[in-house]
Amino acid sequence: MVKGLYTAFTGMVNEEKRLETLANNLANASTVGYKKEGATSQAFSDMLAYRIKDITVPTHVSGIGDVTLGVKIGETYTNYDQGSLQVTDKKSDIAISGDGFFAISFTNRAGQTSIKYTRDGAFSVDNDGYFRTGDGDYLLNMNGALNSANNQANYVRIDPTQEYTINSQGFITQNGQIVGQIGVVDFANYDFLSKYGENLYDLVPGGQIIASNALIEQGALEMSNVNVVDEMVNMIAIQRAYETGQKMIQTEDSTLEKAVTQVGRV
Repeated sequence: MVKGLYTAFTGMVNEEKRLETLANNLANASTVGYKKEGATSQAFSDMLAYRIKDITVPTHVSGIGDVTLGVKIGETYTNYDQGSLQVTDKKSDIAISGDGFFAISFTNRAGQTSIKYTRDGAFSVDNDGYFRTGDGDYLLNMNGALNSANNQANYVRIDPTQEYTINSQGFITQNGQIVGQIGVVDFANYDFLSKYGENLYDLVPGGQIIASNALIEQGALEMSNVNVVDEMVNMIAIQRAYETGQKMIQTEDSTLEKAVTQVGRV
């Protein structure tokens, strides 16, 4: 009976963690370039139960079968499916159509600089002509992105006083001249990507940068790939599973109470 309490408890904890993942998806449903997360469930390893202090087997303990201890979160994963593109007609807004990420020269609060990756193409052009994120970090050009060259010479820069266009290959043109190329790269294995926060990703050691075949859409943004309706349906399913665990615990508690108060008298 106590095992039943434990099994119901692990199931409720599992649903709670799934709900946290789902809530994070809903909170970022309107975040540009956000990729939703999912969680898988995994059973705890079975354990062999033994019969102890059994007078019928005086010489040794004997196995009575495997015991399953419930479930746990097996893996939290990121769904990198393409989000829908929304036209904004803002020249500095850039969307990626296909597999790939923008390379960003990121500076943390301690002043340390590193390269991060994002699908968020909501850039702006500052007074010096540099493309920058909403947090003020610089967008790298193709050379900087492919070669992990994080320096000012590889920041995307234009003449802010002149009109510019960006074609599907990411080349920036001003006055009929190519003045730069947006740095978009892909990775050989997305398992080497980890979420840093702030809608950014880190490439962990062992990850390999490769060229991207994605197309660039100027004047558009890729929206989140979160389907709000699907997430709400999943939330209802999680709530019902959690309530089932609660009822199991109540039933087990009632059974234990009878065992103590009634069977004990006999």
